[in-house]
Amino acid sequence: MGDFDDLLKANRDFAETFDHAGFDGKAHAGVAIVTCMDSRIDPLRMLGLDYGDAKIFRNPGGRITEAALEALVLGAHLLNVDRVLVIPHTRCAMASSTEAEIHDKIGAAVGHDVTWHAFHVIADQRAALAEDVRKVTSHPLVPDSVKVGGFIYDVDTGLLDQVV
Repeated sequence: MGDFDDLLKANRDFAETFDHAGFDGKAHAGVAIVTCMDSRIDPLRMLGLDYGDAKIFRNPGGRITEAALEALVLGAHLLNVDRVLVIPHTRCAMASSTEAEIHDKIGAAVGHDVTWHAFHVIADQRAALAEDVRKVTSHPLVPDSVKVGGFIYDVDTGLLDQVV
């Protein structure tokens, strides 16, 4: 149980001043963000957004997966989303390693072959971003009224560059 004590204490401190009870859970700025799980990314702050403004979906590489598409469809129809930002980032492990390198690192850590598991590395980040934006804009359950942009976040400057 002690493995999480520091986090549970921080949560109790957080809860002491928590004032969002009853919030409706919609994206009040109409924004959905699909980005990487990288801890250098602070999705709300980097866009000047606040609690409740956006729906955020994170995964390795910030890719548009089936789960991300599911979240965006739900966001568009149930949660007030009318703008989608797809945001991978610079110096991403998923875009700077090969599948073989990732397999070797994880295989060495666990002590056996892991080549059966795909980690979906990104050979060309800009091309992958264009494809991901196309996946969203062409999805039959994402309304044409939803605006979709593809951006790359620079983890060293904090700036976004709109690519698509």
